[in-house]
Amino acid sequence: MLDLNRILNNPDELVALLKKRNMYDEGVEGKIQSLIVNKRHLQAEVDQLRSERNSSSKEIGILKAKGEDIAKASEAVKEIGNSIKTLEDKLKTVEEELNEWIISLPNFLSSEVPEGKSADDNVEIRSFGSKREFSFEPKAHYDLGESLKILDFERGVKISGARFYTYFGLAAKLERALMNFMLDHHAKNNGYEEVWVPSLVNDESLTATGQLPKFREEFYHLENDRLNLIPTAEVPLTNLFRDEILPEKDLPISIMAHTSCFRREAGSYGRDTRGLVRVHQFQKVELVKFCEPDNSTQEHEKMCADAESILQKLGLHYKVLLLCAGDISASSSKTYDLEVWMPGLNRYMEISSVSNFQDYQARRGKIRYKNKEGKNQFVHTLNGSGLAIGRTLAAILENYQTEDGQIEIPEALKPYLK
Repeated sequence: MLDLNRILNNPDELVALLKKRNMYDEGVEGKIQSLIVNKRHLQAEVDQLRSERNSSSKEIGILKAKGEDIAKASEAVKEIGNSIKTLEDKLKTVEEELNEWIISLPNFLSSEVPEGKSADDNVEIRSFGSKREFSFEPKAHYDLGESLKILDFERGVKISGARFYTYFGLAAKLERALMNFMLDHHAKNNGYEEVWVPSLVNDESLTATGQLPKFREEFYHLENDRLNLIPTAEVPLTNLFRDEILPEKDLPISIMAHTSCFRREAGSYGRDTRGLVRVHQFQKVELVKFCEPDNSTQEHEKMCADAESILQKLGLHYKVLLLCAGDISASSSKTYDLEVWMPGLNRYMEISSVSNFQDYQARRGKIRYKNKEGKNQFVHTLNGSGLAIGRTLAAILENYQTEDGQIEIPEALKPYLK
């Protein structure tokens, strides 16, 4: 959610933002400005009438105490009350319309975010390692996993439907090993506190992090309970402090959680239909930070390095991309994607997105801290995958396969497989 004063005082900035994101509709800035001005005008009128009513009510009390006639004064108070009700109804209508506009607006972009319309315009920042060379034709993880009888997609489909899967033996152990390795590494080396969170959240939680209202079709709903399966642990972790004021001394707060994640993948049919790349349920370790505004750029770089450290420990070649304006999420101000090399698929695959939301989510969720001057100020929020476990498993299968169709175990995971 954006600052109303910023929109009102800098309409050209809003226009530039929407044009850069390829989202501009002619005249939208004027419409929003008009609603903001109208809202404030109506609010001022309501406040003034409420003040008049309070003064008149006190006068009635004085007249009554003196035994004087209060009929005329009471009628005047009643008329003021009717005027307040009329204005409050108008104010509510304007507020609802304004909120629909404001909640649908994307975040302001960092000046570092490049122009662009699609993933083709993302900019490579750096890379680690090199593509592993094979003396044989490497298999895709799904073919390799099925030949080893550790990945079973047919039974996943039988149980639940398309884009579900089952693990057996080594794959199940590797998934568990990766979960424990990631949590241990981030706790011991990167300073994150582990948290256990619900997998079901309410609409308020999804609205605070930006999934609602725009992405309602992307996740699963339990209509009878008015709850939703989480698309990522970002949602419950960020909402831990919704509607709270945090002590400045507690910042930055660095937390993480392992959860199952559930996504409908609406609109993605025909893409990555085989294997573990695009599925409806997967495991992930999510990293979330809350920090002071002056520190969010530095914390963003650190979080990206934290996610990278997992890939480095596993010896997997990857590259870091700075997302362009046309590929970045609506909630993010700046995002890095980590893409790991998949020799069997013969392409890179996204394995983590690390984003700085600045105060966008904090405004939606009313997450603040009290600064040194005693003033309440919005925190900046950040999150990133540290990492997506199923995709990491797929990358290990493809990069550590041997000519005889077996899998070598990365050194970092051996202690977890004893």
